[in-house]
Amino acid sequence: MTISKLLVANRGEIAARVLRTAKARGLATAVLRHTSEQEGPAHRIADEVVTIEGATPVVAYLDIPQIVEAAQRIGADAVHPGYGFLSENAAFVSALEKVGVTFVGPTSEVIDLMGDKIRARAFVEGRGFPVAPSAIEDDDPATFVERSRAVGYPLLIKPSAGGGGKGMRVVRDDSNLESEIETARREGERYFGDGRLFVECYIERPRHIEVQVMGDGQGNVVHFWERECSIQRRFQKIIEETPSPALTPEHRDEICETAAGIACAVNYRGAGTVEFIYAQDGSFYFLEMNTRLQVEHPVTEMVTGFDLVAEQLRIAAGEGLSAAQADIPQNGHSIELRICAEDATADFRPAIGDILLLDEPRGEGVRVDSGILGGGKVTTDFDPMLSKLIVHTDDRAQAIARAREAVQNYVILGVTTNTGYLDAILAHPDFASGDVSTGFLAEQAETLTAPGEDVSEQLMAATALSDERLVNDVMQIPEMHRKMGGWRN
Repeated sequence: MTISKLLVANRGEIAARVLRTAKARGLATAVLRHTSEQEGPAHRIADEVVTIEGATPVVAYLDIPQIVEAAQRIGADAVHPGYGFLSENAAFVSALEKVGVTFVGPTSEVIDLMGDKIRARAFVEGRGFPVAPSAIEDDDPATFVERSRAVGYPLLIKPSAGGGGKGMRVVRDDSNLESEIETARREGERYFGDGRLFVECYIERPRHIEVQVMGDGQGNVVHFWERECSIQRRFQKIIEETPSPALTPEHRDEICETAAGIACAVNYRGAGTVEFIYAQDGSFYFLEMNTRLQVEHPVTEMVTGFDLVAEQLRIAAGEGLSAAQADIPQNGHSIELRICAEDATADFRPAIGDILLLDEPRGEGVRVDSGILGGGKVTTDFDPMLSKLIVHTDDRAQAIARAREAVQNYVILGVTTNTGYLDAILAHPDFASGDVSTGFLAEQAETLTAPGEDVSEQLMAATALSDERLVNDVMQIPEMHRKMGGWRN
């Protein structure tokens, strides 16, 4: 099949990132924009901006009929969903398939399977891949509580249709098991419209390790190595890196081959990520499969040298994989920081405001995937992530140093961000040693979020002095004064 025009059904930094690769491949491009949405980098990159309407911007970006109609109207051959919004919505894929528009991603059947945590878990377990001990409500609702107790404490309650940590509850003893089950059920119904639950044993001080996979839908799958994603706050990733400092070469091969095996078992097409819980003893268990490009995919691109969006577009166009497994390297070390508009000293309350000045770090081994422009406005209409700061160098110690230098030089004036919080994490000795778990941020909360010195005035002064045009204007001697020469009073 041929793809000549691509609609990116997303916004912000991921839309801009996808558009750059699409244009480099010679495709005509279009991107969505809600009627109330401010201009962003993606709108300047795309050849065409398609206006969408809705009671709120988020409602518009989830409007399947409107977006499918827009794709047909502008003559798009394919739609790239980015991440979030409709990226893992099987109904959206089916709607595109019905009108002959290619979805850049897996089939609706695979999305439907992996989007149901209970079905996905049963599929993986049935093919001999490792899963944690569990109890599934659907097996026998009347005995679910008793079977949950049998799993043993601590345990983790999870909604079947869940994602992003919503609805998940850790239970450490029998005193509140039943009440937590009911709370998780209500949250599952509120967030996902599905109150079905399952319970897994909770691994103490686990690490969260995921593997990037790519399949051609013809039975061929390769992996692009692992990513360490243990630095999380309330189950939301904050910092990601590759390689994982926890894995031995043998464990790395084992976990990556397991991920590729799972993807192969579903005849996977496109980019996907298989996530695992990694225990202190080296055992690991399937967590879930994300059937889309991940937020943190740039670190993989930095160490492998592959453009994962280009790989997605190749596969969607029927060109197949561009490399065999043996040709995919893992060179150096890369770290990604999520730059968010939030106040770490006020329980991470979302921040709003006008971006008075934006000065992004640059330099060798530094990459910024941004969704904002200087002079723009940050609102609460969308997720608070503004951009991603990615660094790459020869080893982990150098990568940490480079990330610290870059985040300290990331200037966003007018909006409170988490840059200081991210720098505090990078500076922590446990992070430097790699001795962390998914509970690290909670354990170190007071240390990491302690208010620091207010350096806003120093930042403004330093930024002003770094602006060559401004300095020249200030230092310019007016013509009248120059003619006066050395006259003094």
